Amino acid sequence: MIESNRISRRQLLQWAGAGLMVNVAGTLLYDPIGRISMPVNEAFESLILSSKPTPEFPIAAIEPDKLIVNSFRGTPAIDLVNFRLNITGSIANPLSLKLADIQQMPLTSMVIRQVCVEGWAAIVQWGGVRVRDLLTLAQPQADAKYVYFKSADGYYESWDLASVVHPQTLLAYQMNGRDLPKENGAPLRLAAPIKLGYKQSKWVTELIVTDRLLPKRGYWEDLGYEWFAGI
Repeated sequence: MIESNRISRRQLLQWAGAGLMVNVAGTLLYDPIGRISMPVNEAFESLILSSKPTPEFPIAAIEPDKLIVNSFRGTPAIDLVNFRLNITGSIANPLSLKLADIQQMPLTSMVIRQVCVEGWAAIVQWGGVRVRDLLTLAQPQADAKYVYFKSADGYYESWDLASVVHPQTLLAYQMNGRDLPKENGAPLRLAAPIKLGYKQSKWVTELIVTDRLLPKRGYWEDLGYEWFAGI
């Protein structure tokens, strides 16, 4: 588990030696080569992103012991009684939703492979609400292109709108058929088979719809990781 706000150069080098430097479909450290190839990689990944569902797995394939708990500051304390998911930005209908409001929306369940840049993967069942259903309620403006995700622990991420509205991009509140555990992101976390694990924020509290990427694009991306991070 990564508990500090910043990672050391030694950690970066260790991870690079373990396979962090990968090909066009993976994640690159922000070195001189990465600065050149990263925009090309991201453009290519965006081009091949399909709106069709990624093949899923049967329930029997779930690997409950392989999902590693990662966070950069530990598990935050969240008051579920007063918890709200806020949706703001370039939208016509700002929202502030209780968890109960979200749980009344249609439930989507999927069994997918969670892939981490650290080199491990796990097949997990996630259940929750499609993010595109939430955005349908919020009514993004015509110039909307990106969505920022803010988390209770200070983590932040940004996604392209096409990935956000993919039918398998969820804000999940269930894992393997049960309530989502706190350490895995309860009450709400991103889950999708189309992105690497560091894009899938836990403890999500706010979605901000924008027409441009801000200087801060994502916690790990601002340390040199690839932004699109598609699988």
